[in-house]
Order: sequence, then structure tokens, then C-alpha cells
Amino acid sequence: MAGLELVLCLLVVSILWGVTNPLLKRASVGIEDIQMSNPLLQTLYEVKFLASRFSYVFPFLLNQLGSVLFVYLLGAADLSLAVPISNSLTFLVTTVAGHCLGEETTSRMTWVGAGLVCAGVTLCVADKAQ
Repeated sequence: MAGLELVLCLLVVSILWGVTNPLLKRASVGIEDIQMSNPLLQTLYEVKFLASRFSYVFPFLLNQLGSVLFVYLLGAADLSLAVPISNSLTFLVTTVAGHCLGEETTSRMTWVGAGLVCAGVTLCVADKAQ
């Protein structure tokens, strides 16, 4: 797999993970209201709660698709490039997607951090491109 193609695939992983994070958070609202005295029953009711919501299941499946793609790409990618690109850009995509979905961004410093993440990933990619 060519370098640019690999970076684009890792970007797809970051987008799949980053966009689904706030969707999963939103779809799981209410799970904290489930209270069972038995830990096994607690787990079963929580799984039933989540599995019965399409708004949770669909983003979950997309998130898992990103995980499968990531594991596949680990075989073709340099780990020192794959892990920083996918994980750090996931943070950035999660921040942007959450903001677009109406989540309150913690502060202006979050956006400064996101810019620094972009700069760091760019440096990693530039170093490996040489």
C-alpha cells in the first residue's frame, strides 16, 4: 500500500472513530438509570438497553468497522506513523463532531490543542515521507 493511500485510510479510521464517539455518547443517555442489585443482571439490562437502540447500534457498528480497518492497516503501516495519525486525529474529529452536534466545547484551549495535534501529525507524516 502506497504512503499517501495508507495515510488516507488511517484518516478514514480517525473519521469513523471520531464521528461515532459523540453519537455513541448521545445514544447511551439513560443507561445510568438502570439499577440492579445483581452485577450480572445489571450488565444484561445495560446490553439490552443499548442493543435495542438503532441510534446506538449503527454508530457502534461503524466504530467497529473503523477498528477492523485499523487492525488491517497495522499489517501494512509503520506503527510509529499509524498510531499517532489514527489516535490523535480521532481526538480532533471527536472534538469537531461533538461541536457540530451541539456539545459544548470545553474551551478555546481545546481548539489550540487540536491545532497542535494537526501540526504534530503533519510532522510525523513529513518525517516518514522522506
